[in-house]
Amino acid sequence: MKNKLLLVCLVLLLGDGFVFGQTLNVDRGWLADRFPDHAVCYRTPKEIEAIYAKSSRGNRRAVTSYAKPTDGSLRIVGTGHSFMAPGYKTFPVITRAAGFKQPPLVTHTGGGVTGSARYKWEQENGIFKFDGQPTPKLLASIANAQWDIMMWGPYYDDRAAYYSCWIDFCLKHSPQMKFYLSDAWPQLGQLSEIPKNEDALTAETIARLGKEKHVTYGKIVGALNKKYPKKVFVLPTCEAMVLAAQHYHRGELPGVEGIHTLVGKKKRSLWRDRIGHLGPGFSNLEGYVFYATIYGRSPELIEGDIELGGSSDFPSRELDRVFRKIAWQAVLNNELSGVVDKDSNGVADDRE
Repeated sequence: MKNKLLLVCLVLLLGDGFVFGQTLNVDRGWLADRFPDHAVCYRTPKEIEAIYAKSSRGNRRAVTSYAKPTDGSLRIVGTGHSFMAPGYKTFPVITRAAGFKQPPLVTHTGGGVTGSARYKWEQENGIFKFDGQPTPKLLASIANAQWDIMMWGPYYDDRAAYYSCWIDFCLKHSPQMKFYLSDAWPQLGQLSEIPKNEDALTAETIARLGKEKHVTYGKIVGALNKKYPKKVFVLPTCEAMVLAAQHYHRGELPGVEGIHTLVGKKKRSLWRDRIGHLGPGFSNLEGYVFYATIYGRSPELIEGDIELGGSSDFPSRELDRVFRKIAWQAVLNNELSGVVDKDSNGVADDRE
């Protein structure tokens, strides 16, 4: 179609999985200086609320709002796909265990591309493929309430523009907001072929794949921070999984049986399928990374056990404590996380 820009992908996360050699259609409207005039983002807060109330047909409140917490808790909105879902589930439980009364997350998620920041912006605004059919689930609440944080999951061939539109809208209504983009983790699709066994999945190989992710998302976050200084940060889930692989190869992940279920056929592995979804228990690690980055506090400071789901014996208490350690180390290792702990007390220096 002449109004579409075809971007050829080596690897495309589509729906629930990677599809090799596919094309990603991105509307040429993204190349314009301005979105179409009927985009919801140009309407008044009350108009946006009314649009969402109509689109939801009374099935939910059009606007979610929370009073400013007095205990340091944060009010959070977010988009994302199945790579974010595990952390979105465990993160709130972890914050409660840490003593924060964090309001429930307000998210607009989907599978694969449908959970990407670009797709959700088009869907919420009723533009491009959603022309005239807006569903401003987040825009209605962002425009009519105060928020502290927005979170996103990454997607193949991301551009800074897919995030700056959200940032501009958020800062218009909540100027103090900060923004966090997950950098996912190493995936089999980065390799020239699927390994026949786990001998090829060395700690060095996984670290190399992790560096590729770091470069990719580092460019995006770097570009955004030039426009919005000290506003945009990385949720270093990639570094956490690289560290987890190193711990596994040293025999320091009790109960974990392998690196990748698709390759090694072991259920209790870091990753479980061709796409790269996390293996059993690793949703806990992702949640710890979210908490450590956004709150600037080491999960190791949380006292006692946390009921995060899973089987009764896995992850074990020992593995859980390793996850907490890895999460904090990952956050400190990645300079784009915004967390610095020079006095090594487990609390970010700017949040003491």
